[in-house]
Amino acid sequence: MPEDSATQEQINQANQQMKTFFYLTILSSIFLFSCSPTKRVINNAIAPKDTTNVIRDQTSKEAIQLAQTTRENLQKNYIDFKTFSAKIKVESQDSKGKNPDITAVVRIVKDSAIWISLSATFLNVEVYRALITKDSVVLMDKREKTVQYRSLDYLQEVTKIPFDFKTLQDLLIGNPIFFNDQSATFKKVDNYILVNSSDANFKNLMTLTPDNSLLYRIKLDDVDMARNRTANISYDEYEKSNDVSFSTYRELSISEKNKLDVQMKYKQFDFNKDLSVGLTIPKNYKRK
Repeated sequence: MPEDSATQEQINQANQQMKTFFYLTILSSIFLFSCSPTKRVINNAIAPKDTTNVIRDQTSKEAIQLAQTTRENLQKNYIDFKTFSAKIKVESQDSKGKNPDITAVVRIVKDSAIWISLSATFLNVEVYRALITKDSVVLMDKREKTVQYRSLDYLQEVTKIPFDFKTLQDLLIGNPIFFNDQSATFKKVDNYILVNSSDANFKNLMTLTPDNSLLYRIKLDDVDMARNRTANISYDEYEKSNDVSFSTYRELSISEKNKLDVQMKYKQFDFNKDLSVGLTIPKNYKRK
């Protein structure tokens, strides 16, 4: 649909949806929203609602062997890379209903930079472009011709989430996030492996697939019961690429005060190809 034939309401909704995706992935506001149950993977996950009393320490030989094997599989399945690029179809729904679809193009240079371009699918035109490094975020609004410069520290202060560059990188790649191996306990339930850990901020319950211990679900609960922040991230439709098992479909189910469901379908993805992550700011862009 050409831009001039789209309604202003559609354009505004698309802009809001792209901002939501940007802040969702970059600023870790996955704990500042809430959502209804997702439809595909999360409903089938076996983890209970509360992670507090799911797994107790076990000392049997079987439990020790399970812990050792699971740790080895987690290490084997951890995605290491030099560069990564992907095209992602993003759908979402909040308390007001379904939002316009967006297309995200993501490029990552490991431990260095994350480049993101966001387009409204129905407009077929790029609206936002962002560059995230270990200490800064630059966001270009190509419709309004403005640019924002922010620090990751500042954004963490605003969102109250300990989201560093590596956590964002792992979230986009599909590696475990907020996982504390030092506190981890392990249990097998219906052939699934449940891995429970916690740190100063979150209780983390990971569900791993029975066959090869791939990520199936991550459930995060705020240690601070007063905040009641919770998030579910599910992983499905794995594809093999250069000995890497990569989840091409993700669902994020997020809750605190508001509602948000996000589905991310990776339409294309590549590892370790040459790519550019530069961000050129036109001279006529105004700084916000």
